[in-house]
Amino acid sequence: MDFTDWTQRLRRFATGRASRAVAVLLVAVGGAWLGIMLGGPVRAAVGPVEIGMSAEPSWAGETVVDAHPLGTLLFDTHNAPVGLRITLENINPARAGALLEDPRFSDQLPALLEKELSEGVRTLILRAALCGLAGALIASLIVFHRPGPALAGLLSAAVLMTGTGAAIALTFRPDSVVEPKYTGLLAGAPSLVGDAESIVTKFESYRVQLAKLVNNVSQLYDTVSALPVYDSDPASIRVLHVSDIHLSPIAWNLMHSVTAQFKIDAIVDTGDLTDHGTGPEDKFVEEIDSFGVPYVFVRGNHDSKATQRAVARQKRAVVLDDSAETVAGLRIYGLGDPRFTPDKSVAVDSDPESLAALGRAHATRLGQAFKPVDLVAVHDPTIARAFSGATPMILAGHSHERSTELLPSGSRLLVQGSTGGAGLRALEHDEPTPVAASVLYFDRKTHRLQAWDDITLGGLGEQSVQIERHVETEPGRTISPGPTSVPSPTGSASGTTSP
Repeated sequence: MDFTDWTQRLRRFATGRASRAVAVLLVAVGGAWLGIMLGGPVRAAVGPVEIGMSAEPSWAGETVVDAHPLGTLLFDTHNAPVGLRITLENINPARAGALLEDPRFSDQLPALLEKELSEGVRTLILRAALCGLAGALIASLIVFHRPGPALAGLLSAAVLMTGTGAAIALTFRPDSVVEPKYTGLLAGAPSLVGDAESIVTKFESYRVQLAKLVNNVSQLYDTVSALPVYDSDPASIRVLHVSDIHLSPIAWNLMHSVTAQFKIDAIVDTGDLTDHGTGPEDKFVEEIDSFGVPYVFVRGNHDSKATQRAVARQKRAVVLDDSAETVAGLRIYGLGDPRFTPDKSVAVDSDPESLAALGRAHATRLGQAFKPVDLVAVHDPTIARAFSGATPMILAGHSHERSTELLPSGSRLLVQGSTGGAGLRALEHDEPTPVAASVLYFDRKTHRLQAWDDITLGGLGEQSVQIERHVETEPGRTISPGPTSVPSPTGSASGTTSP
């Protein structure tokens, strides 16, 4: 037998062994997951709440708290192909009553929750491991009918489960609890997500935040038919940031709900309230006074000077156009968009250099002619970035897509999506444009941003809402000043003249 024959035999042997190994691995993994799903879930008492806990496949590696019918909370707790699902099954009336009535019990709750939740997780891990190994062994025996492949499948499942456990332990992020993503009805959001200012300033550990979450859920279930009043934190100023409403009544509905549920102190609108800036559209702005809080407005490229005057006639409106006012305790500077381009034949963003230069000129003038401001509001993100270093917080819109950016100077730029779902433009794409708004939490003493909630509603007025909590990691960071010598703000960027 020559060398070629030996090579071919070796290749067939290796290929056969590889195929069998892959088959054993796949059967073991499938059996392990089936065993975990069927036998792994556990029930545990955590404070006043009876919960169910289960492990499930998850590429993202996350923890989901299902507080049906109030909604769900998602926490980015780890990076591993397994997730933890916690389901609120019931409320223990005796413990819930003690929590709500006895302040001493509330003080003991964080340590109690940490202890009972840890015991529940340990039970889940042990049970899931045993059921997973048993499932892998049984599935391998059923498929291969021989002890050798069955033991190989058991060993494969043990190695994979050990590796997954190590990945969870190495990537575990307990501080992720302060940045939940909420999905559910808007009415339940404030009580379930909690108070951002409290999370930032009062809650020093994971276990205390867990106590807050359980306390919120206990109160919600205890009242059953009436949600509790959202407790307004006197240490925070709550600002609702909206933009690009484009004559959409959907925006007004969302803004009314958020203003009431989150106890908003002021609204900042970064432009494009209308579509064409015409006289008949002025009627739309009369809704502004109905919110009962100050409404700060800066002109967008779809708003005419006539639109700006119509907004200014509203009793609660504060129109800013190269001017600054103190609103709800915050010093806010606003600059109207230099363009008026409702006609799509005009290339709106064709001259970013001129927009940036205009922004830098006004930023320099802001530093020279105005007292320091806490917040700058403009319409276009290109102009907004030019205010880097001039203020800690910059708000913009225009792009119909939400984003946030921590600029090199230390200033944070928040670009809002379309609070009106882009108006009639929502139907121009395969998927409707989401309705977007954000609640910003400012410290009442320092006037610095502490946290913000990004609120996203499905297009065309869906009643379910997603709220994603973000916490400012360094609210007191130093803001580096921008350039001090630029041309004076003369001339205008590309666009047509306002009517």
